[in-house]
Amino acid sequence: MKQIKKVGIITGGGDCSGLNAVINGITKTAINKYGIEVIGYKRGYFGLYHNDFQVLDLKAVSGTMHEGGTMLKASNKDNLFNYRMQKSDGTYEYKDVSDVAVENMKKEGVDALIVVGGDGTLTSARDFWRKGIPVVGVPKTIDNDLPSTDVTFGYNTSLENIVDALDKIHTTAYSHDRVMVVEVMGRHTGWLALEGGIAGSADVILIPEIPYDIDKVVNKIKERQTQGKDFSIIVVSEGAKPVGGDVVVREIVEDSADSTRLGGIGEIVTKQIGERIENEVRYTNLAYIQRGGIASQFDREVGLRFGVKAVDLLMNEGSGCMVRLEGRSVTSVHLENVVGKGEMGETSEGGAKYVEADGEIVQAAKAIGITFGDE
Repeated sequence: MKQIKKVGIITGGGDCSGLNAVINGITKTAINKYGIEVIGYKRGYFGLYHNDFQVLDLKAVSGTMHEGGTMLKASNKDNLFNYRMQKSDGTYEYKDVSDVAVENMKKEGVDALIVVGGDGTLTSARDFWRKGIPVVGVPKTIDNDLPSTDVTFGYNTSLENIVDALDKIHTTAYSHDRVMVVEVMGRHTGWLALEGGIAGSADVILIPEIPYDIDKVVNKIKERQTQGKDFSIIVVSEGAKPVGGDVVVREIVEDSADSTRLGGIGEIVTKQIGERIENEVRYTNLAYIQRGGIASQFDREVGLRFGVKAVDLLMNEGSGCMVRLEGRSVTSVHLENVVGKGEMGETSEGGAKYVEADGEIVQAAKAIGITFGDE
């Protein structure tokens, strides 16, 4: 394996808290432990394609670990193996431009890449590894839906944001005897809604893995009213769907690796409940509030450790792997066993890790009276 003297960092996909901690871990370990240079490509693979980067030294990363988002910025629209390009007639075609990226790396003397992202971003990381580029992946998503790692950084901060919002919504729901429907992110998995809803004292949680019956949701609200509880909190994952129904698609972004954007199911649930009860029903979509903010202690620590491990892998013939949290230890797994697959026994399909509908967390929620609209 070629001696590594210079490493490039890419942060792709959606932003989340903890990304800057990863960049800190990579940069400081590369410089302090191995004496190698680091650059960061701006806006994910877009920067790699256009050779747009910044030099990362100890001063550049100082004081940034706690900050949300990514100092390198990010993009989820640039798959260099299937890149959208406009033709002279105004139409679009898709081309493999990965060789341009490789030439840019050679031009700047970049010997290896550390790629931080979700399934789409890591798929491209694997493809660059197949082209002979030394690569290590770092899993990132607020949705916690990546297989092969117990948890991803960014998820914990998002949960804290959700719980904080639910705590605030509780007070106004109680004051006005209202039913408050709160929509959260998660795509096709219900981790954010489930664990955020439990900690935020939700009465109903609707997740993609458990199709709901709206009448059973209403029955829960009425049951609470007979107990003298005239308000209810309903947390809805953006990928939730009724029995026999499908997800609500907010928009299609054609030039994105993740073209289908979900959203709006909470508004539908609000309308359906309002037609069946006399109480006022209000809808809140937490949207991008879930992504931002100061990184939690957990996400700072895990992100930092992921960054350290990524450099150690690169420098010790661990190219082609992804770092992961396994129990309390940061270990690794090969990218070929991650992209589009599940590992470690999780319920997974098409590259996502799903909530087990009859699993311990769901059963614990049901034991304390939370309804999922299925019974």
